[in-house]
Amino acid sequence: MISEETKELVDKGIMLPLMEEFYTIQGEGYHKGTAAYFIRIGGCDVGCHWCDVKESWDAEVHPPTPIGQIVENATKFSKTIVITGGEPLTWDMTALTSALKKQGCQIHIETSGAYDMTGTWDWVCLSPKKIKLPKPEIYAQANELKVIVFNKHDFQFAEEQAAKVHEDCILYLQPEWSNREKMIPQIVDYVMQNPKWKVSLQTHKYLNIP
Repeated sequence: MISEETKELVDKGIMLPLMEEFYTIQGEGYHKGTAAYFIRIGGCDVGCHWCDVKESWDAEVHPPTPIGQIVENATKFSKTIVITGGEPLTWDMTALTSALKKQGCQIHIETSGAYDMTGTWDWVCLSPKKIKLPKPEIYAQANELKVIVFNKHDFQFAEEQAAKVHEDCILYLQPEWSNREKMIPQIVDYVMQNPKWKVSLQTHKYLNIP
């Protein structure tokens, strides 16, 4: 149980429930293949049944960590920072992104968009979920739309979401990992018939890296 003082700092984004942080190769979407430092923030109530990081959901099991420490750790390795989760927008990202910007970092976020956008971002990867749809204002800020395809209905959902982003937003269909053998052929066919979409794969899993 954290103290009221700590809880207040977390609510303000001065401390954040840090699940893990690591330097690796971005495996998905537009920046795949590039080196980046990942900061995974705990806490998510979207609850996708196929989520491969369910241990991130409960923020209370991840230690509230001062953002100064997070920034110091990150900038030892890279100026390209990816904030992910969990759902990072559960928390106020203003203080963390401001501190990273002062260090000259390029900051990316991976979000479902289910909460209000806070923070300053150089790249927004919006990965919407049916269970808890994005806030309407977030669509206009998305640089890439990444829809996870678990079943055939997800293609319809992807089109509904694509209709809401701006015309320069890059569109990706990504097979859900556990169902990839079934869905990859369908995604390939769909992209060939609808070339506004691109295929995204979780290449880091093929490379056997975090």
